[in-house]
This record gives sequence, structure tokens and C-alpha cells, in this order.
Amino acid sequence: MKRSGVQPGDIGVVLLTHLHGDHFGGLPFLILDAQFSRREQPLLIAGPPGVEARTEASMENLFPNSSKTQRRFALKFVELRDGQRSEIGGVRVTPFAVEHFSGAPSYALRAEYGDKVVVYSGDTEWTENLIRAAAGSDLFICEAYYFEKKVRYHVDYHPARTSRRHLKQANYPDAYE
Repeated sequence: MKRSGVQPGDIGVVLLTHLHGDHFGGLPFLILDAQFSRREQPLLIAGPPGVEARTEASMENLFPNSSKTQRRFALKFVELRDGQRSEIGGVRVTPFAVEHFSGAPSYALRAEYGDKVVVYSGDTEWTENLIRAAAGSDLFICEAYYFEKKVRYHVDYHPARTSRRHLKQANYPDAYE
């Protein structure tokens, strides 16, 4: 982020699809950076049920007592629930359950801001909930772990490609063109 000119202190909201280390493992570092850089603006983290406990456990594993340190900024966690739209930092977020084991629910996230809609699949096998989540969106970002090889709990290109007809029917006309 810093190399790209994005300052961690400018981030006000973090949205998480699931609680695997490659998706939320940077949070302890973001929170500690905020503390050391004297951040004062609140930080809101939204994710699956258990997001706060898993984040604090990660912080304690990496930096003992770091989750108990007095902060200069408000740190708030919001648990997202399947199918329930929430207002998160001015963004309307709707989670859709997907097929990816992570010890907590895994979601595709539909984010609506103004008149724009972006959907991110997160890690998942192909599921009809991806079509529901992507319906009418401006941009659908779908992970594809491999082109042809099938790996459990991940999409490969083939089912995504064959599902484009369903995406088009869901008012996503430029799917995979």
C-alpha cells in the first residue's frame, strides 16, 4: 500500500470475505501501524462472525498484549450476516454465503456506493449465490484459482465460463466477454 502511495491511516473501513490468513492476516499490522503512527480517526472492520476474536487472537499470537493496548483511535468490529445488508462506512454491504471452509462463514460481498455496485466472490467453489450476488452489478470480481485444475473450495475458469449464461440472465450482460 505504502509503495503505491496509499497511507494506512487513510483507510477507514476494511471488508473481509472470510477469515483465512491470506485475507485477514494483515490486520494486526494495520492496527499496530495505526497505533505507532498516532492515528486518531476510527477504523471499522467488517467481516464474518468471529472477526473480532480471530483478529485479537492473531494480534496476541504475533505481538503478545498488543490487542489490549490503549489506542488513540476507535477500533470497531462489525459481524456481517448472510443476506443481511448493512451500512458500513457509507457503503451498503450485503454478504452472500459461499463454499469455502475457513472456520467461520465465508462470503461473497456486494458493495453498493452511490449508484455503483461491485461484487467480490472471495475464495469459493462455484455456487449459485455468486449469480445472485452479481445480479445487476457494475463489476463482478471472481477468483479463479486455476484455469483447468479443480481445487476444492475454489473456482476454476471452466465453471465460471460455463456460468456466464446465468450471469447474463442476472443482468450482467458483459460477463466474460
